[in-house]
Amino acid sequence: MPEPLDASMDLDAGPSGGGAADAGATDAGPVGDGGLVDAGSPDGGSSDAGRSDAGVTLVTVSHPRELRGVWVATVSNLDVPQLASRDAGIAAMAALVDRTRDAGLNAIFFQVRPESDAWYQSSLEPWSRFLTGTQGRDPGWDPLETLLDLAHPRGLEVHAWVNPYRGLVSASSQTASSHVSRTLSAHAITYDGKVTMNPGAPAVRAHVVSVMRDLLDRYDLDGLHFDDYFYPYPDGSGSPFPDEATFQAFRADAGVLPDGGTWTKSEWRRDNVNQLVREVMALVTAEHPQVRFGISPFGIWRPNNPPGIVGLDAYETISCDAVTWMNQGWVDYVAPQLYWPTTSSGQPFVPLLTWWANGTRGGRHVFAGHGLYRLGTAGWTSLDEIRAQVNATRTLSARGVMGGIHFREANLRTNLLNVGDLFRRELYTSPALPPPLPRQGASLAPLPPSVARGVDTVTASHPLPMTVRFYALYRLGASGQWQLAEVAGGPQAVFSVARGTWAVSAVGRGGAESQGAVVVVP
Repeated sequence: MPEPLDASMDLDAGPSGGGAADAGATDAGPVGDGGLVDAGSPDGGSSDAGRSDAGVTLVTVSHPRELRGVWVATVSNLDVPQLASRDAGIAAMAALVDRTRDAGLNAIFFQVRPESDAWYQSSLEPWSRFLTGTQGRDPGWDPLETLLDLAHPRGLEVHAWVNPYRGLVSASSQTASSHVSRTLSAHAITYDGKVTMNPGAPAVRAHVVSVMRDLLDRYDLDGLHFDDYFYPYPDGSGSPFPDEATFQAFRADAGVLPDGGTWTKSEWRRDNVNQLVREVMALVTAEHPQVRFGISPFGIWRPNNPPGIVGLDAYETISCDAVTWMNQGWVDYVAPQLYWPTTSSGQPFVPLLTWWANGTRGGRHVFAGHGLYRLGTAGWTSLDEIRAQVNATRTLSARGVMGGIHFREANLRTNLLNVGDLFRRELYTSPALPPPLPRQGASLAPLPPSVARGVDTVTASHPLPMTVRFYALYRLGASGQWQLAEVAGGPQAVFSVARGTWAVSAVGRGGAESQGAVVVVP
């Protein structure tokens, strides 16, 4: 891909071929079985104290929510090596969780489908060659299941990052017999040395939706995430993507608009992508409503939006209609890949982020996509750029910008320019939970937890454990305000505590929070 001045970079291929560069009101919905609507006052105050039927003192607790994510790219083993050994795989996942938690982040966006394959147990697609070295070879362990088992107890969300249309990174790769480029070979298009599954083929769309259903049915995920690969980015020669025959067949069959006009190819392509986005959101809403679904589009919707922005036209070139997704409520968030510095003349970070924030509808969120991999390059020669970007997102929280996602994890692992130290010592020193899901009724607060005090511990559990994702430990500060101290998950959470007044809340799937049960440690 060209350099970022042309604003035509993609997400998962790093500096030479990838990385282009996502608060509105939330609604916890009505009281459900075992649900409390009151998620607390926004300032974390200790109002609304009361006593439960069991005699436990309950208080309203809250804190400023912020999604703090990191993208973990498995394509071409950018962030994760081949892990055909179970022991090596478990160790790698444990180290990933430790690094993420230690940096003060709270969400891992793990690429589970880099090229229509799987880093998880799938009944529809083969194991990834980036996992074992050979597509279809069973590694003898399940990376996604392992990651979930390790991350949730540490208070980390896990979002499954999916590439919807890419068949193969290299058209010459050896494929398993179950790979979609073979089972739907008539819809596999070779372009720019890669294989793209034709977005205009209904069979391709149906397959992707089936894969998403299988993935969501098998795993207790916090989120489902699409990247920016829709129709492919242009090749170096500017030759068109070869789908003319599919378009003409569509026009001959049913290609008439409601007003009697005919579709242009651009309109048809965008509608193909929009249908997939709409169907996946319908699947999530109907069958897994407490899963967050979002997309990380290219950072520029169209040139001159806002005025003065130059670069690739994602709406036209790759058929990315993110404004419609937001307007129609087909996503819970967008994470625009804003991989340019605040000082850029053609693609400045803050005006672009503000434009995306102004486009949210119905309380949907925006999470900024930060180009961590750019550190050390022109415009990113110090940590001041990342510092400025994160601080800018926080000034736009009232407009729905509720955090950011950093690309990519390898740069955190190597502590590029000491960015990991910046995270844990300055930007993310205090813990935070991601914002609750914005969809009506998708985020129901559970009942308060049961708590038991030890000599220097507090143990939290719940009578309805399936309603709870995490437990949040708060400490009452000298100012009389509750301050979040730690987040942990699992069937029960054991917190180390010192002398003082503490409260433990239960956080449901979807992010809504119960009142806190008070514990005094003398």
